[in-house]
Amino acid sequence: MDAPAQPLDETLIRSFAGIVGDRYALTAEADIAPYTVERRGLFGGSTPLVLRPGCTDEVSRIMALASETRTPVVPQGGNTGLVGGQMPDGSGREIVVSLSRMNRIREIDTTSNTITAEAGVVLQTLQEAADGADRLFPLSLGSQGSCQIGGNLSSNAGGTGVLAYGNARELCLGLEVVLPDGRIFDDLRKLKKDNTGYDLKDLFVGGEGTLGIITAAVLKLFPRPKSREIAWAGLNSPDEALGLYRLAQDRGGPSVTAFELVMETPLEFLLRHNPSAQRPLAERYPCYVMLEISSVRSASDARELIEDILTAAMEQGVVLDAAIAASGQQFSDFWALRENMSEAQKPEGFSIKHDISVPVAAIPRFIAEGADLVEQVAPGARVVCFGHMGDGNLHYNVSEPVGGDSAAFQALYGRMNETVHALVHNLGGSFSAEHGIGRLKRDELIATAPPVATELMRAVKRAIDPLGIMNPNKVI
Repeated sequence: MDAPAQPLDETLIRSFAGIVGDRYALTAEADIAPYTVERRGLFGGSTPLVLRPGCTDEVSRIMALASETRTPVVPQGGNTGLVGGQMPDGSGREIVVSLSRMNRIREIDTTSNTITAEAGVVLQTLQEAADGADRLFPLSLGSQGSCQIGGNLSSNAGGTGVLAYGNARELCLGLEVVLPDGRIFDDLRKLKKDNTGYDLKDLFVGGEGTLGIITAAVLKLFPRPKSREIAWAGLNSPDEALGLYRLAQDRGGPSVTAFELVMETPLEFLLRHNPSAQRPLAERYPCYVMLEISSVRSASDARELIEDILTAAMEQGVVLDAAIAASGQQFSDFWALRENMSEAQKPEGFSIKHDISVPVAAIPRFIAEGADLVEQVAPGARVVCFGHMGDGNLHYNVSEPVGGDSAAFQALYGRMNETVHALVHNLGGSFSAEHGIGRLKRDELIATAPPVATELMRAVKRAIDPLGIMNPNKVI
């Protein structure tokens, strides 16, 4: 659904600027630049205006004027998205609304175990506020020092805590949203049980700003663990990793708060390009699992449980070697190994990336068959596979061959995506597990979604955004 092609004149720009004040209406090219470039460099755009509202009423007035003048609006949080959903197009007609000034934590309720935060609160700030109240907010991402909770909700962010706590949608109890016509949908409720009609907030969580602008949210908090233990285990294959997962689930249940699969190649890249990284085990293994156990019961409970799981796994021949973090620093170092893997891939050349999910039981088959398919498409290409095995989400990246033709490899991007995603589809999986659709995957979603699903999504879009001004040409 495309917004009308109407350029912004100076009078209209001044009208928008008057809502937030000149200080918070950016029009200079140098000031606008950070809002039109994203971290992977895949998407650029242009805008004549970036607005930085300070409250929900200002957002409401912006959208009312945008609706009246049919001005396309692109909401933006911390600008950490990987699919271009936060980027304006190249027309120069779309304005960007940054939520970064709306960064207040409105309330922490330790009885209801909720935190109410505005959309511009940085995820790490929210985590620290929860920690200060002796609570846990479990959403955890590599970009948590800069991503904002509004963007996390708009993209239904996942991360490393999904296994035990769920993704952003499951952590959200209520929302405040400004609709495309400027009306405010106030649903900031703390209720865990509420069956009064459609759950409207779920339209906006994961909607990537195409239906409205999230301005605040009520989020779940959890008891802060009294102890957390982390271990790296070396295994022969993803089949053994699946065996360890089953054992950990049987013995640990909800105490298993992370279960990350790492193949040898991404670990080798990290050790090569990150001087501070150290191999977690003395020997090399075909694959590894990073296992975290958390306990709210006692300081010793998590240690006893992780030792029990690893001992049983070694006795069964599932795990060949394992190391449990012996200090707080080693705990952080073990986590850093996993969190820094994406950055370590960059020096190895161009990479074709996939953010996929399949049923957990299908992961070994996906990895085995995927390697053969990658070799057929690009002989010598290196599979860089790691991710959240516990919830079925793998970052399945393919680095260019050593000494190969980089341009020729880049030209295979579409064919490689089609090949990998076809395998994912055959296994009952998804080609977009946690990064969203945005601009990058929009055409593929439209081409592959069941026709009824596409019709329903378009009907929702037309009903809520009939003028097509809300983050146009994203998702659907």
